[in-house]
Amino acid sequence: MQPPSREKRKRYQPMAEINVTPMVDIMLVLLIVFMVAAPLLTVGVPVNLPKAGAKPLRGDEEPLAISVNAQGQIFLQDTQIALDALVPRLKAIVGTGYEQRIYVRGDEAVSYGRVANVVARINAAGFARVALVTDTPKGQNK
Repeated sequence: MQPPSREKRKRYQPMAEINVTPMVDIMLVLLIVFMVAAPLLTVGVPVNLPKAGAKPLRGDEEPLAISVNAQGQIFLQDTQIALDALVPRLKAIVGTGYEQRIYVRGDEAVSYGRVANVVARINAAGFARVALVTDTPKGQNK
């Protein structure tokens, strides 16, 4: 048998370049999917806020919000939490140096006593800056 010639050896060399076009196509599709899906993930707790004529507050940071829905369930941001577990969670946040205002969103169908109990527990946890969130009445200028 004769050894293979040089021409045959050159024909079977592997390709050293990576084709990145399919990877770029997949990444662009994923980017579009996440851009479309991201706004859908920011849905909060549905609360029918009472109407009030106060001016809206402006702030740079996302506030810490506690919501009480029409059934009286309590939510810390978007996570449901028991009333007894609220104080330990808030004290853990105080330990991290949280100094901002806490916003309480109470549904207008829930009893005043339930919202007042939540505000009292927030105050007992060491937070002095508590604000109640309301909705602007229709027909009033902002």
